[in-house]
Amino acid sequence: MLIDQETITSLATAGAASAAGLMTYAVRGRSAEILAPSIYRGDPDKPEIALTFDDGPSMSTPALLEVLAEHNVKGTFFMCGRNVRRFPEITREVLAQGHDLGNHTESHNYLHFHSPEHIYRELAMAQQSIRTVTGVRPRWFRPPYGVRWFGLRGAQEKLGLTGVMWTVIGRDWKWSGPRVARLMLSRVQNGSILCLHDGRGTIPSPDIRPTIEAVEFLIPRLIDRGYKFVTLTDMLCRNQSRSWR
Repeated sequence: MLIDQETITSLATAGAASAAGLMTYAVRGRSAEILAPSIYRGDPDKPEIALTFDDGPSMSTPALLEVLAEHNVKGTFFMCGRNVRRFPEITREVLAQGHDLGNHTESHNYLHFHSPEHIYRELAMAQQSIRTVTGVRPRWFRPPYGVRWFGLRGAQEKLGLTGVMWTVIGRDWKWSGPRVARLMLSRVQNGSILCLHDGRGTIPSPDIRPTIEAVEFLIPRLIDRGYKFVTLTDMLCRNQSRSWR
């Protein structure tokens, strides 16, 4: 059967589009595990929620800790190595209040288009900083901006890290607190991992009032709905098989 040039061009275009779509999913898809193992939710049969916070610690983190303490809620903080060294006392206070610690790279830069060696250094430096300051070796990792790349799988394996994305991300770096809260309330479900921010990259003293407003609004309403707040370790390590994923 003869195939004309127009058909060949159409097939090539379709193939390229499919490849581009797969690549986009591998890099940014919340459920993708192509480039590295990753989790984006807990058990859908359990009324549990994990509050997670990225980019800290910062000078603004203590205000968030006060809100969480008022409600006796524990969360998971994905920390940047540079911020950990800048604010060691705040880092230790997060741990002292019973929260989980996670790795969010050294500098909070995008990982894509970088070499495996660069990616490993970003994770390893943050891992070492957190361990030096707190004595804890994190087991969870979240890539900045949710972007993964080639070489991340090897870096996670060497450092004993499991990638964690999110079920719902709040966009609290650009939206108001009420808007963030409404979004999360409309999408929350059993096993949700909610992503907010106690920092803004590596800015020392960011304005996180929208985050705090959203958390203050969310916690009592989600408790009224029957949800329990847990750390990622409590949520994800109870069922090692993760057959529900």
